Order: sequence, then structure tokens, then C-alpha cells
Amino acid sequence: MVQTGIEPSRLAGWGSSAQQATLASVVEQQGVGLHSGITTTVTLHPAQVGQGRYFVRTDLPGQPVVPATLKAINPTMLSTELRQGDASVRTVEHLLAALTGLGIDNVRIEITGTEVPLLDGSAAGWVQVIQQAGRQDQGVPRPVARLSRPVSVHHADAFVAAFPAPAPRLTYGIDFEVAAIGNQWFSWAAEADPFGPEGFATAVAPARTFGLAHQVDQLRASGLIQGGSLDNALVCGESGWLNPPLRFDNEPARHKLLDLIGDLSLLGHLPAAHIVAYKASHRLHGELAAALDSALVYGEGPL
Repeated sequence: MVQTGIEPSRLAGWGSSAQQATLASVVEQQGVGLHSGITTTVTLHPAQVGQGRYFVRTDLPGQPVVPATLKAINPTMLSTELRQGDASVRTVEHLLAALTGLGIDNVRIEITGTEVPLLDGSAAGWVQVIQQAGRQDQGVPRPVARLSRPVSVHHADAFVAAFPAPAPRLTYGIDFEVAAIGNQWFSWAAEADPFGPEGFATAVAPARTFGLAHQVDQLRASGLIQGGSLDNALVCGESGWLNPPLRFDNEPARHKLLDLIGDLSLLGHLPAAHIVAYKASHRLHGELAAALDSALVYGEGPL
């Protein structure tokens, strides 16, 4: 089992709930952005019912708000960026996945720059600080979104498809020519206890971002991955991984599923649907989320 760094005695109260939830206290995290290479500080604050998840650029005049919603998506490469007016926040997917995986619906995310810290390349660090803050149920029912019909998007042989289901389930497949990665799959169902053996914090959050060694120089020359290193990303060469060991045999597939959760969080919640992705990108994830938005039926009560 992968160690999450969470004290077992502090896991009470993190089971499933039909109520909206926010943080019980303020918590802070600092780190370097993957693409910018710049250190920023993120401070998570409780938010009121119905406010959702939103960023506040505290380094800019007027402290503009950037909502974590589909309408704020700004297409970019190798990450998810949100923009509202002249303010933007990049590489939001791991933090948003952690908030979603731990059932935090409403949160004010203050940030001192343009990019969310990468930490160790996974969502485990965000899980730890969110757990440190604690969860506070807010006494108002959480909307339940059910899928009314199958929905799919594709580009060449890459696709993301969603099918009606009793509860959220995500399945992700990848296929790389590099032998150390190859073809691998991972399927995950949202668990009542995110800290259980198959819960988000244990089975999904620790999976780290990854890349191919032969692409590193080209990406850096393009202005990307300026903050990437062997300490915050798995790097794979022709002869294998440059920085083993892996946390899971299929860690790359699990990380892609983590990214998908973060991108789907822009809907506000994970819908009751089985979502299957293959060789997809952040852009394709966003297209699927937009297609889902018009096919969801909302109600209240347990899934």
C-alpha cells in the first residue's frame, strides 16, 4: 500500500456525505510550478454554500477571481488553464482532483502567481493539506448529476466516452511505444471512504505525472516544463525509468485518471456515469466535460 502521509487517527469524518462541504480551517502550501518554474503560495479558505471552487489571484491589483468552471477553460498544452478576463491560473488539475476526491465542494483558493505548485507531481501533497484543514459539512444537499444518454468525443484514435451508471466510475487506458509504459489500464469507482484501500487518497492521489526523456529538451525549448525535474515527475527513457521505483505498476494510467478527475471537477462534481478514456489529453477531457454538461439531469439525494 502506498503511504499517504495522513495520520489514521485524523481520518474521521471523511466518509461520503449527501451534504455540501467546505474546509474547517485555513491551510497553506508552497511550491514550484511545472511549466513556469516559479514558486507560488496557495492558501485554501472555507467558502459559503453554493460558491463552488474558485481561485483568487492575490498578486494582482483588485485580486481578481478565476472560477473553477467549464466556462473558464483556456486551451493550452500539457495542463489545464483557467482564465477570467486578464487573470489566469495554470496546472489546476491536481489540486482540483484532490478537492473533488475528498468531497470539498466550496473553497476559496488564493494563489500568489500564475501556476499551482506541482509538489511531487501527484495529488498526495494536496490531500495532506486538505486533510490538515479538515472538512466541514454545510447542511445543504449536494446536487446529484445523472447522465441522461451516452456522450463521447474523439480525436484520431483517442477518445473519452461517458455512459449512464448508478455511481461515478472512471476507466483510463494509455498506449506508449516505450516498453516500460506500453499499454496499461486502470479503473476506479468513487469510494465512500476516500482513505480506504481503493479510495481516492490511496489508489489515485499518489500517482505522479510522467514524461518521455526524448521530449524533455524540446518541451523546455518551447517554454514548457521549466520547473520539471526527477524530483517531481517520472521520466521514462528507451531502457526504462530514469527515477524508479514506481508507486504502482500502472502509475502512468492512474495519473491520467487523476488528471481526468481534476478536469471533470469543472462540472462542479463527478456525475453518476461510467467514463472511459483512451490516449486522451486535457483538451479532450475538457471537450467531454462540455458535452456532459448538456446531458446531465440534476437532483438531490444519494447516488
